[in-house]
Amino acid sequence: MSKLPATDPRSTDLVHGRDLSELTTLNLGPTHPATHGIFQNVLTMDGEIVLDSKQTIGYIHRAFEKIAERRPFYQITTLTDRMNYCSAPINNMGWHMTVEKLLGLELPKRVQYMRVIAMELARLTDHIICNTIIGQDVGATTPFLYVYQWREKIYEVYEEICGARLTTNMGRIGGWERNWSDTAWAKIRAIVKELPASLKEFDDLLLRNRIFMDRTIGCGPISAERALAYGFTGPNLRAAGVDYDVRVADPYSSYEEFDFIIPVGTNGDTYDRFTVRQEEMRQSLSIIRQALDKLDKLGDKTTYRADAPEWVLPPKEGVYNNMEELIWHFKIVMGETEVPVGEVYHCVEGGNGELGFYLVSDGGRTPYRLHLRRPCFIFYQAFPEMIKGGMLSDAIITMSSMNVIAGELDA
Repeated sequence: MSKLPATDPRSTDLVHGRDLSELTTLNLGPTHPATHGIFQNVLTMDGEIVLDSKQTIGYIHRAFEKIAERRPFYQITTLTDRMNYCSAPINNMGWHMTVEKLLGLELPKRVQYMRVIAMELARLTDHIICNTIIGQDVGATTPFLYVYQWREKIYEVYEEICGARLTTNMGRIGGWERNWSDTAWAKIRAIVKELPASLKEFDDLLLRNRIFMDRTIGCGPISAERALAYGFTGPNLRAAGVDYDVRVADPYSSYEEFDFIIPVGTNGDTYDRFTVRQEEMRQSLSIIRQALDKLDKLGDKTTYRADAPEWVLPPKEGVYNNMEELIWHFKIVMGETEVPVGEVYHCVEGGNGELGFYLVSDGGRTPYRLHLRRPCFIFYQAFPEMIKGGMLSDAIITMSSMNVIAGELDA
């Protein structure tokens, strides 16, 4: 923290009607433990009050869009893992569905329901991380340590499905790389059965806690009009009172067959963002239950991919033992199969909002152009407006409640 000397020529300037010599500059970031990511906010402070904020991003920009122009379609999935790494399977599925839209692939119902389960599990991990961190940042460590265990249980499901925990590379274009094991299904059913009780305890710890309410109600608010003007989507928009959800507005993976509620807030403040995510976790559990019921009614327990051998990777045992399947595996992974010319946009409801992929194909082995619509990049622009006039401590929990993920922000 620095203070301008009275002899500094800038000390005669006024900021919001205050003499600059009486103000201080606080460098919040880029490597600050309270920001939960690598980005910088240079705050102009009057004591503990935030008067202004200047942002700097790009510290972990990895040029994903440019790299994608040099990678075959199958090799881009690993890039999407590293955007919102708190809910990587949603990123993976969004990319796969974008390519399938370009190719015109139709997936079996069982595959679509399995994707719904994977994406809703990912939404649970994303919201668990966000809401427990809000509690931690207001001084409530117990909910963070207690509820966080469910993230680990869901990661155990990821391990059963794909062998990874954080950067999952889950699924494939056209479906899944393999059928899910009995252990994976058992773990999913256990989560659906046991997690609601823990969410109820989480509510009891914070939702009507007077200290938590005093710290979060009215903290970092944004109106529905301003949120829409910035281009907000996801829980941050719904907390402001707008019931926009991609799963309902533009359904994919048969989401139109599921019955669930879109929770909305009223004030768009930190408390509303917390409560919206709490309810969304309950709705995700409901969706997973419905998907399990639908899978049971299907009766089919073997289908895990579309019937499109020119794009869907052959089974591993075939690749290891048959020359034809080995050749097709090589051709698909290296981008040697024919791709239509065209451009498509596909979006999914990510953990932070509308995650979109704008794909342009010239028929080559790699995308001609790929643009990623990252929700964090859009709503983080409103952060200075949301914290202006508030306390420094409020700026910290406002950022946590927005769930700004640096990997998605910079991409």
